[in-house]
Amino acid sequence: MSLEVINLSKTYGEQKVLNKISFEAKAGQVLGFLGPNGAGKSTTMKIATGYVLPDEGEVRVNGVSVLSDPKEVSRMIGYLPEHNPLYLDMYVKEFLAFIAGLYSMGKSHHESRAKTVIEQCGLGPEQHKKIGQLSKGYRQRVGLAKALIHDPSVIILDEPTTGLDPNQLVDIRKLIKDISRNKTLILSTHIMQEVEAICEKVVIINKGQIVAQDLLANLKSEAGKSSILLQIEETMDLELFKNLPLVNSHKLVDQHTALFYTSDPKLLRKQLLQFVQDKDLTLVRIQQEEKNLESIFHQLTNQNG
Repeated sequence: MSLEVINLSKTYGEQKVLNKISFEAKAGQVLGFLGPNGAGKSTTMKIATGYVLPDEGEVRVNGVSVLSDPKEVSRMIGYLPEHNPLYLDMYVKEFLAFIAGLYSMGKSHHESRAKTVIEQCGLGPEQHKKIGQLSKGYRQRVGLAKALIHDPSVIILDEPTTGLDPNQLVDIRKLIKDISRNKTLILSTHIMQEVEAICEKVVIINKGQIVAQDLLANLKSEAGKSSILLQIEETMDLELFKNLPLVNSHKLVDQHTALFYTSDPKLLRKQLLQFVQDKDLTLVRIQQEEKNLESIFHQLTNQNG
């Protein structure tokens, strides 16, 4: 079970939304699909689910091309879009049985599938309520159940935890992890803690291009080099610092502040303090930046970087 994105390109007017992007998601491994607003995430997911046609490239679900056989792909893929579309006047159990019927299941089978996903998604106590009466957390559960109703092998979730309270977040995270054990699951979100809690692999897209894709552990150790933030009263001149031996790379944050990336933050901190003193500069702040997915994401997608 897998989803393959192969050299995908898409242009709207004069804007190149996707530029030959490629990645693969495999069964049993939650893939976090990240990027700033406008990076091309939603376009990629709409192409993968057959809602939008690409200009170039293709998406394959379990080896089947979305372009050549969209009907077959629709049977194998479940999609929860960011704006979870539900019929609020329908009862939970009635709604899920209705959706199952759209997939041409027999009456006894679609009732059985509705019962299964209601149990799987923890909707038992709410199944006889109208969807419009449910909390945001339970509506998201109904959306997940809808995406699972036809027992697809590939699941795509777009911002599934937006607007949930901390308790609801914990419940939905656990549910997503449980679902992913025997499915291919792609999770798109802006919440970095969400990715660190759920995902094993990460793909980061920026301005229509893949800027990173790896196991989360590898990405944090390789792309997320330790960094020291240095702020001085004077205007920051990076030319002064370019020959420091422990600096792997550096980046200006503002006119008084810079980030210095290194494999030995403790020693570089001492080196920078001595350098500031030797150059008679006025220190405002020096600190080691935490190495986490949020700092890596900022490093890779910062428009000024």
